[in-house]
Amino acid sequence: MKFESVYIYSLVAPFMILLSIIGLIISPDETKIFYLPVGIMGIFMITEKEVFRRLKRQNILNKIRHYKKNKY
Repeated sequence: MKFESVYIYSLVAPFMILLSIIGLIISPDETKIFYLPVGIMGIFMITEKEVFRRLKRQNILNKIRHYKKNKY
């Protein structure tokens, strides 16, 4: 069940950015501003996921280094 939610989450963010770009290109000048928050949220979701992944990997690496240091 968790795999499905992660899979959907990873597809939603690029779709939001694509929708925002299409909306900014096609829509009239008065309504272009409404598509901007959708694109910003998509970019934020991708950035947040990448930052969280890097922090998690760094934490695992620090645990491995700490374990090696204490083992010898």
